[in-house]
Amino acid sequence: MGKRHRTNQPRRSLPGPARPPLRPHPSGDLALGPGSDLGTLLDALRLFGTPPHRIQALLDLVTQNARSDSSTLLSPATHFGITAVQRGSCPLDHDLLGQLQRSVTAITRQVGSTPFVRLQLQLAPIVESCRRLLQRDHPGQHDELARLATHTYALAARLAFETRDDQLATALYTDATAVAGQLKDRNHRATVRTSHTMVTLHATNDLDTARTIAHAATIDAHQGSSYAVRARAHAVHAEICARAGQTREAGAALDRAWRTVEQLTSDDPHSGFNADRLHGFDGLCALHAGDANRAHDSLAHSLNALKTSRDAVQRGIVSTDLALARLRLGDPACADLLHKAIDITATTGGRVPAQRIRLARQHLRPWRTEHFLTELDDHIHDSLIGR
Repeated sequence: MGKRHRTNQPRRSLPGPARPPLRPHPSGDLALGPGSDLGTLLDALRLFGTPPHRIQALLDLVTQNARSDSSTLLSPATHFGITAVQRGSCPLDHDLLGQLQRSVTAITRQVGSTPFVRLQLQLAPIVESCRRLLQRDHPGQHDELARLATHTYALAARLAFETRDDQLATALYTDATAVAGQLKDRNHRATVRTSHTMVTLHATNDLDTARTIAHAATIDAHQGSSYAVRARAHAVHAEICARAGQTREAGAALDRAWRTVEQLTSDDPHSGFNADRLHGFDGLCALHAGDANRAHDSLAHSLNALKTSRDAVQRGIVSTDLALARLRLGDPACADLLHKAIDITATTGGRVPAQRIRLARQHLRPWRTEHFLTELDDHIHDSLIGR
């Protein structure tokens, strides 16, 4: 008998227990909507009386964790669709734009609960996708694409500011303003300009430039239909005037904001700004005008209304402003509010709350020998500096 030749092929292992294959959704997206296992679970929770905000928080958490293996929320199918549109293989349609918009919305919902750097990484591919799509004409879809790009660029600018890339933030706001200018509805450009105003203020402290942008925002807002956008534009303008010592102009802008807020309706698509938010601006303007009592009452009202995770950065800002108002009233026990603001800022990484905390600490210098100030300094160092 001839010798049997050995081969270098590895031995085949015996088959183990059968494992169900991973079956991705046909579109390449994770199945999290109606009809999915998660959708069924959420329906059951609703039937058992779980509050809507808890349902949304759970959905946001699952979405975030499910995508944790990637720096972007874009599915392979979405990437493929963008490439096909850019090559001219197929037209841009509402479904693809909807996928991109949902990704931007998912990132926006994480502001206040996820580090800004991570959100910046998630958003970067969408910013680039918008740039690529805007290079071609898309009959019938131009306005929807322009709205998406405006929102995406403005959010990216805010995130760049929070990560201290002010040059990039300015460039992105310029792009957002230009794209928004292509839309008939001036609410979009007004929204970009109010955000740009605040970033310019806190990045450079250039009141003249900030006031110019704020004034342009009010003009745009009055050409739009949203009273919420109009009220916010006047409120931002009022803050800039108050910081510049223009008390009369600030009061007039606030009066316009309050009269506009009274006309708000529940169907306003920009209804995120309301009387509760305006109280925060009112309190800050009063603080700059030297009316500590009014500042305290307005800021306390605003703080009590800031409840959601997306309000975390704003809650840190208002907490510190309220602490300053209490200090002006002769109450150094405002340090309790500053401790809360420090914890919030340590979690969110918000740049503006950190600036406010530093300002409040400067105003506490007369109490530098007090034990409560030593504790506050230790907290600032441990949470914001020494990490």
